Amino acid sequence: MRPPTALIADDEDLPRAELRRMLASAWPDLRIVAECEHGPAAVEALDEFAPAIAFLDIRMPGLSGLDVARAASGRCHAVFTTAYDSHAVEAFNAGAVDYLLKPVRAERLAQTVQRLQARLQAQAVAPDLSGLVEKLSAQLQQRQAHGAPDAAPPRLRWVSANVGDIIKMFSIDEVLFFQSDEKYTRVVTAGDEAHVRKPLKEIAEGLDPDVFWQIHRGVIVRADAIGRAQRDDTGRITLQLRQHAERLQVSQAYTWRFKPM
Repeated sequence: MRPPTALIADDEDLPRAELRRMLASAWPDLRIVAECEHGPAAVEALDEFAPAIAFLDIRMPGLSGLDVARAASGRCHAVFTTAYDSHAVEAFNAGAVDYLLKPVRAERLAQTVQRLQARLQAQAVAPDLSGLVEKLSAQLQQRQAHGAPDAAPPRLRWVSANVGDIIKMFSIDEVLFFQSDEKYTRVVTAGDEAHVRKPLKEIAEGLDPDVFWQIHRGVIVRADAIGRAQRDDTGRITLQLRQHAERLQVSQAYTWRFKPM
């Protein structure tokens, strides 16, 4: 029988390393197949490694742990790691997933491991997390709206790019998509474009994930700039934008965004 596999996603190095160390003690047979420092990398790892379990920090740049859980729905068992206090995680009591409050305690992790082992031994189907994720998202948005100290960082409002002796200024409201281009990031509007030296990962941290969607490891697109999504015979999805002729490919890891309602 193959050993169970898991990924760990947390944007902070120390908690990620500590969880890995604690899991090695609490569950020696568990094999960590990927460690990810942001949401997009976690979604890609789900697609590449198909782990049985995903340990997901709720708050991560690019895509939150809740967004990653949407991608993991029905594919693997999820455990959220979070610094939110207990009243903010009441929805976990539904039992579809487990959660660990930071800092993680050994005895609490042991309980989680026992539950996961029981589910895997029973060959339980990974749960559909969509309803639970929506409930949690609503709770956390309400918490942030009331001025909780763990609110999201300031959003990016302007992008400046050097083009020769000219500095171009783009309002974030006019940007259609960002695309990785070797050492640069391509910034595209309806009538112009430029390259900035900041990597896509850093730009993603300042974007509103409800406005800008990651659709590929190297592409983030404004959601309301998408005119249509077309699926070919192989299941691949291509996006046609409203104000730009360029077509954007959606990687397999992000096709969950385009499931019919």
